[in-house]
Amino acid sequence: MASPNKTAPTPVEIESYINGLDDPRREVEARDLDAIFREVTGFVPRMWGPSIIGYGRYHYRYATGREGDMCATGFAPRKANHVIYIMPGYADHSTILKDLGKHKIGKSCLYIKKLADVDQEVLKRLIRAGLDDLATHWPVEAT
Repeated sequence: MASPNKTAPTPVEIESYINGLDDPRREVEARDLDAIFREVTGFVPRMWGPSIIGYGRYHYRYATGREGDMCATGFAPRKANHVIYIMPGYADHSTILKDLGKHKIGKSCLYIKKLADVDQEVLKRLIRAGLDDLATHWPVEAT
């Protein structure tokens, strides 16, 4: 039997988590990102694991039998970068990313040093595109 996911919903309050961030700029930017994600998704956030502020959820089941739940989209305000979980890895979002501004990407993550480095309207389009793409693979539900 597979072990449970380490990233699972927790009872930590979003406001408490954001208030506890060490860097004042990260705290302000986390509030701004929260407002952006709430606007785009229409979902109330929930903490996933110790540091991911997640919006919505989906249940996945792979051909290998591994299955679990994960937030549909979200972000984690880390020391070096904001890690933004908006690209489930199924689609190419390069046409949107070219207009975003200064960023780095991983398999399903976007890394932004400062929110001021990116165009927030483009970020909103990217969040929506990632969420819409995810919904074509797995049912997404509100949290």
